[in-house]
Amino acid sequence: MVKPIYVINGPNLNRLGKREPEIYGTTTLAEIEAVCRDAAGDTPVRFHQSNSEGQIIDWIHEAIDEGAGIVINPAGFSFTSIAILDALKMFSGPIVELHISNIHRREEIYHRSLVSKIATAVIAGLGPRGYATAVKSLRELADE
Repeated sequence: MVKPIYVINGPNLNRLGKREPEIYGTTTLAEIEAVCRDAAGDTPVRFHQSNSEGQIIDWIHEAIDEGAGIVINPAGFSFTSIAILDALKMFSGPIVELHISNIHRREEIYHRSLVSKIATAVIAGLGPRGYATAVKSLRELADE
């Protein structure tokens, strides 16, 4: 059985399509999930979103035991959560950190992601299409 790719989304991403469309666009999280599943082909995808740090950590722990790779958009937790960073450090497979906006073109507070320090790759600023890029790249990284 092929191990799944975990796509984990952090706080406020359930509001995509409505939240600050000038920054994040009008694509919904359900539409992004469909893009991820399409990009994964025959590789299973476990797609999650939570506004709770603890739930995100639980999914990372699940991925440690069952996953081929992790695509994570930690959203606001990117810059604050040492607990998510510590959980990701335990994952031995590839990790792609994803941001819909280019965090480096935004306010200074968004420039220092803790997750970037351990991510295999970082994608920022491609909008929702970054998810397909992340999933396709993760499939290749997991096969290496």
